[in-house]
Amino acid sequence: MQKEANARIKINELLKEAGWRFFDEGALKANIVLENHIKLSQTQINEYGNDFEKTKSGFIDFLLIDERSHPLIVLEAKSEKHDPLFGKEQARTYAKAQNCRFIILSNGNLHYFWDTLQGNPYIITSFPSPLSMESYVNYQPNPQALVNEIICSGYIASSQRSDYDLDPDFHDPLLRDDYLKKYGLSLLRNYQVQAVESIQNAVRKKQNRFLFEMATGTGKTLVSAAIIKLFLRTGNAHRVLFLVDRLELENQAYKNMVKYLSNDYTAMIYKDNRTDWHKAQILISTVQSLIIADKYKELFSPTDFDLVISDEAHRSIGGNARAVFEYFVGYKLGLTATPKDYLKNRDPEAHSPRDIERRLLMDTYETFGCKSGEPTFRYSLVDGVRDGYLVNPIVVDARTDVSTKLLSDEGFEYIVKDQEHDFDTVYFRERDYEKRFFSHRTNITICKVFLENALRDPISSEIGKSIIFAVSQKHAAKITQILNKMADEMYPDKYNSDFAIQVTSLVPDAQQMTINFSNNNLSGRGNFIEDYRSSKTRVCVTVGMMTTGYDCTDLLNICLMRPIFSPSEFVQIKGRGTRRHNFSQEIIDPALKARHLDKVKEHYMIFDFFAVCEYFEEKYDYDRVLTLPAEPSGESSAADRPQEVKIDGAEIYTPDPLKTMEQRQIPENGMRVDRMLFQRFEEQVKNDRIIQKGVQEGNWDFVEDYINGTLINRPEDYFTLDKLRKAIPLDRRVSLREIVEKIFGFIPGFKSKEELLEGEFKKFITIMRPTGNDNIPALKYYFKAYITDKDLQNIIDDKSYAKLNTYPKFGMQDLRAVAADWRESIPEYIKDYVNINTYR
Repeated sequence: MQKEANARIKINELLKEAGWRFFDEGALKANIVLENHIKLSQTQINEYGNDFEKTKSGFIDFLLIDERSHPLIVLEAKSEKHDPLFGKEQARTYAKAQNCRFIILSNGNLHYFWDTLQGNPYIITSFPSPLSMESYVNYQPNPQALVNEIICSGYIASSQRSDYDLDPDFHDPLLRDDYLKKYGLSLLRNYQVQAVESIQNAVRKKQNRFLFEMATGTGKTLVSAAIIKLFLRTGNAHRVLFLVDRLELENQAYKNMVKYLSNDYTAMIYKDNRTDWHKAQILISTVQSLIIADKYKELFSPTDFDLVISDEAHRSIGGNARAVFEYFVGYKLGLTATPKDYLKNRDPEAHSPRDIERRLLMDTYETFGCKSGEPTFRYSLVDGVRDGYLVNPIVVDARTDVSTKLLSDEGFEYIVKDQEHDFDTVYFRERDYEKRFFSHRTNITICKVFLENALRDPISSEIGKSIIFAVSQKHAAKITQILNKMADEMYPDKYNSDFAIQVTSLVPDAQQMTINFSNNNLSGRGNFIEDYRSSKTRVCVTVGMMTTGYDCTDLLNICLMRPIFSPSEFVQIKGRGTRRHNFSQEIIDPALKARHLDKVKEHYMIFDFFAVCEYFEEKYDYDRVLTLPAEPSGESSAADRPQEVKIDGAEIYTPDPLKTMEQRQIPENGMRVDRMLFQRFEEQVKNDRIIQKGVQEGNWDFVEDYINGTLINRPEDYFTLDKLRKAIPLDRRVSLREIVEKIFGFIPGFKSKEELLEGEFKKFITIMRPTGNDNIPALKYYFKAYITDKDLQNIIDDKSYAKLNTYPKFGMQDLRAVAADWRESIPEYIKDYVNINTYR
């Protein structure tokens, strides 16, 4: 009895905290009806047989009603000793008797909210408020409508301008780009459409949590907008919460949502609309603003949002932030740019930055139901480069004498004096740079190397727009000063200390500076060419800003003047430069613009002064926790001793010449961080004696079955065929057999899509034997287009030939070039002989 009484007391408090009333309060009527006022019929009681827990009273514990006194929520209370779910079926019967859709199950400590139209009870930490339920009751989820919604490239554009596809300028290939720019319309790329469709497929499978792993620069916000529209339009959400982990991302997300969806839905930033936020269908907030003192419980009810999207998910739901994310009932979507390859085994006792990163990633995958390591949708940097949307970097690994020693196993050795004038040896590591150890000459050298080797703007020939990542705000100030002094010497009277600007959190208006830099008006514009809109300031020196979600497509240089130990931070920083850019679009003068139409960004440069790329690409061990090397013993000779410095205030002013510098273009197959998965799989396959024997005997069916049974979809390494395919930098799918053949040297490499298509067409020629009277080039073009283009395949199969008048990839003139007989026989041949999935 005491446990039952305790449960009731706690439930009473939770109800009052949520705004429910046991008694009239002035003009506000009571909206809780207790058990002694509502009784079930004997027929309903008899449904439970002789179960005393269910039949002892036959009364509803709490009935929560709306303003019109209509039943709204049945609250079934259990003793503290019982699981609230014990009362699930009992409560369902009560709810049916009252024609009530919603149920709360509680024992005072554990609570479930159950929308009987939406599957299973969901754990909540506080009760929904009357105001929240007032809007939530109008939410009528229809998963089938969501699944059936047609997603096309113009899904967002139709919200921006409903009749865009009726305009002739849109359908004119020569005018389309200008038309889209004129009205600010955004078309979804093929992979973005696929991302949205992956949500539909997941909902079809009754899933309600989704994880997208998409490289920086691939349009996660645009995809998010499409998903938000999908849920709101089909009635599967009445309000959406978009969580970010940085203030600057909050404003950026708001502007994008307004740009994409303002004609259909209202978006607001919570902190700017604290009193009327409930009027918005899309609410944007930093997760940090909700964590403080658990404000989210005071501000929101669990039923306020039906879809919660977490941008940079492993950051915005890590630690305490996860409580915010889990608080809300409904669908959950996480977005991340950090590759799956960072999700590795960890030492639970470790507390290093690297291990924290692993735990955040592990929590992210588990939170979104992806314990296998396979997200709902993935589009990697390698995919983006392959498809022509992103560019790879040129890495400049430059090390001074000091930084080389800092990076060595021994570290940088200093001889210091104590108060008694005794000498002692101190070793500094890379993480000590500009924190315990200061070298003015090293800063000068790396600034000089950067200026002499940085990519130039292809229009004005000045230093390309650049971001430098410094160790600290003080270090950023030093670097800014050095760069401005050098720029004055290189370009007299051109910059007047505007060449480089410190953009850190302590600098006033720093956030606006990042926006101005992206918009090409930081400190003015057109410093070299008046008709060229490019920022006068060429370099932003920062520490932690401008790492996540910052868009500046004409960025040409990224400079790492500090060590980096977090893989996700490295991925984010290098992602700042991956976006393509056409520099001619910033030219005002038409004649000048015409001369520079070919000036497009094909790569960018990473200046790496602390072996960050080497650390992640070669030395970073993904399978075990690294430890710092032990400090060496012994005393160096007097000749090797550097200038005497003070510990924790070490500063040297002797010259520090550049010791080595190497420049390399990252190949098409990406950086090693993007290829680790396949390499691990390759090692396991090669070392498996059973696979070796099967390959030697040519028993390929056995080999494939064995690999599928022992390596694929196993939790140890999370290998899946789809993941392996995506780890291979190729523009098509590869088969498991091809992978094994490549591993054991049966084929020198994987053939590209075009190479395979050529081979397929040669087989077609051999089998179908077209004559010399046939237009072979036209047949080949038709053959390849039908295989690779799903939309074209549908047009041909449905005989909707009129659509080809406006179809950009294969027009009516292309079809007319194919003889009538071949228009049907080629598709029939392909369906019989070609595995189309290989090419898509």
